[in-house]
Amino acid sequence: MQSLLIRSSSSLFTRNLLFCSRSVIRSGQISRNFFAQNASKQLTCQKTSLAGRIPQLLAIRRMGTLPEKSRKSVGYWLLGCSGMVFVAVILGGVTRLTESGLSMVSWKLLGEKRPSNEEEWVAEFEKYQQFPEFKIKNPNMTLAEFKFIWYMEYIHRTWGRAIGGFYALPAIYFWTRGYFSKSMKIRVLAFGALIGIQGLMGWYMVKSGLEDRFHGESDVPRVSQYRLATHLSLAFILYTLFLWSALDHLVPAQKLAGTVTKAAIRFRWLAHTTKGMVFLTALSGAFVAGLDAGLVYNSFPKMADRWIPSDILAFSPTLRNFTENPTTVQFDHRILGITTLSLISGLYLISRKRTLPPRAHTAVAAVAMMGWLQVLLGITTLITHVPVALAASHQSGSLILLSLAVWLTHELKFVKKLPK
Repeated sequence: MQSLLIRSSSSLFTRNLLFCSRSVIRSGQISRNFFAQNASKQLTCQKTSLAGRIPQLLAIRRMGTLPEKSRKSVGYWLLGCSGMVFVAVILGGVTRLTESGLSMVSWKLLGEKRPSNEEEWVAEFEKYQQFPEFKIKNPNMTLAEFKFIWYMEYIHRTWGRAIGGFYALPAIYFWTRGYFSKSMKIRVLAFGALIGIQGLMGWYMVKSGLEDRFHGESDVPRVSQYRLATHLSLAFILYTLFLWSALDHLVPAQKLAGTVTKAAIRFRWLAHTTKGMVFLTALSGAFVAGLDAGLVYNSFPKMADRWIPSDILAFSPTLRNFTENPTTVQFDHRILGITTLSLISGLYLISRKRTLPPRAHTAVAAVAMMGWLQVLLGITTLITHVPVALAASHQSGSLILLSLAVWLTHELKFVKKLPK
């Protein structure tokens, strides 16, 4: 009996043990299945979430992943570069108006040494005396007068080199820190190349006034008007590119509320055409400055009581008149100025009837006001025989007007395609 009870207990214990083992195994399988299913659900959710974020991630990539503070830093640097180019243009204009551009007869990449004593100043003056401007135009110039024109050119050149440093050092820092997108890197390289070309063009321009090519009785030693116009054009192009890029970073263009209409697209093209005319008029001003054409007919609106002066086609062949005859050059500048002002006025009137981005209306009003002011400055400069202060203001006005035209077209950059 006792042995029977023992065997029964052992059998019961064995069955209980087997039952518990099977339960544990089934429990483990359930747990594994549970965790596997849960992990699968989580992975599916993550995939769905990532798929939903793809458009957002692509948009971020297009816009650039820079933090706001870093983007603003690049923008302020670009704006500073454009401001320095603006000042360089004004300094160049004053240097030209004071007839100081040919006072430094040599050029060194890293800059010329400033004379530090009277002996060095005399040596520098003696170098200047070997060239046509002194021999033909300034044979009675004193050392004190020479110092003034030398310093004017020295300041202009030093400022130009300062632009190179102000541009290059931050550019290297931003590049190494990854602040530039791929497209911005291309712009940065282009900016650097333009700065270098502009410096070389400046010396190439000055060199034209140091050459022994002034042999006629009426010849006046001056730089080539062609090289002067190229030098100024490069400065304007560099300035506008800097300004446009700065606006991209600091004041991104607003999108048009509602649909883009054909009328808005036509207005955008008219704005770009007007901007081109502003640039072309400024370029013609470089020929006026290079030939001293502002001094030949100092009356307005007629030129010596005539609407079309008698010597407008005095040179042969005829095409030479448009770039070498002071009368023709001034006449062309007048026509371009009046045409540009007419475009600006029409642009403003049309803008009042168009649906545009909010800031575009402000920009076009600013362009209109500056356009009229610039023409008034030009007329005043002409009839007062081109005083330095007014002439410098007129040249500054052309760059301000171009700046506002750039701002306007930048605000219209998204007004380009009709909705599908």
